Amino acid sequence: MRSFESLSEREILALAISLEEEDERIYADYAEGLRQDFPATAAMFDGMREEESGHRRRLIELYQAKFGEHIPLIRRNDVRGFVNRRPIWLTKPLRLEAVRKEAATMEVETRRFYEKSADRTQDASIRQLLNDLAQEERAHEYRAGDLAEKMDQATLGQEEAANRKLFVLQIVQPGLAGLMDGSVSTLAPVFAAAFATKSTHTAFAVGLAASIGAGISMGFAEALSDDGSLTGRGHPWVRGAVCGLMTALGGIGHTLPFLIGNFQIAFVVAVVVVWVELLAIAWVRHRYMESPWLSATLQVILGGILVFLAGVVIGES
Repeated sequence: MRSFESLSEREILALAISLEEEDERIYADYAEGLRQDFPATAAMFDGMREEESGHRRRLIELYQAKFGEHIPLIRRNDVRGFVNRRPIWLTKPLRLEAVRKEAATMEVETRRFYEKSADRTQDASIRQLLNDLAQEERAHEYRAGDLAEKMDQATLGQEEAANRKLFVLQIVQPGLAGLMDGSVSTLAPVFAAAFATKSTHTAFAVGLAASIGAGISMGFAEALSDDGSLTGRGHPWVRGAVCGLMTALGGIGHTLPFLIGNFQIAFVVAVVVVWVELLAIAWVRHRYMESPWLSATLQVILGGILVFLAGVVIGES
């Protein structure tokens, strides 16, 4: 890699052209990826892409006037000092906050590049253009950082609703499915083992094994259910990780009380934890899935009680 200080004026202009081409294409990807769910933000990135295209044309025109037609290929990864960008524009669907933060970071880096380049340039016309572009990138920096504030309230409300919908699809739904499976399905083996053996150690071992096994199973099942490209449910392995983790946590919650040596105390604490888990599931369904509070509570608690009773009956038989 070359050091920035070793670049000539010709190479600085070539690198600037490369940076503007890259930023233009990234903004185009942002706009395309956000257009369906966040049309207002997509339109802003369309505008920023057009401005980056204008910067590139001005740089090329000056380069041609100063150095001729051939522009050497110099990219950011050929020069030390640039930040390695995470290619979030390749991940679909795009997360709105991540895109806003990345765009602001891009503009800060490009503005600093132009400022440093202008300080090292002796040619008056090149120095003037680089200083002008630095000021324009500063305006982009503010725009990227304040995308939400530049929208009217109606548009902002629509985009926040879309963002909330994506959050529900990608995080809440798989997490809720896992929590329900872990909290409810593991009740039977845990309490069956507890009442069959009257041993807290055995109940804990069975509950831990059931929780981890259910977490792995649910995680893979969720990850392999679809790739998210058509449903908008996000990256499959992220969904799988969320679902698997919540499944394991749901089962471990009422398993941990059996670390208590006294069986009666452990059983009472475990029952209390089960009630807390069921109420938490009902609240999540009411809060994010828009289920009526009474309906959500009755459904979850009824299912939990039936599974709990199944475990007790089987353990006592």
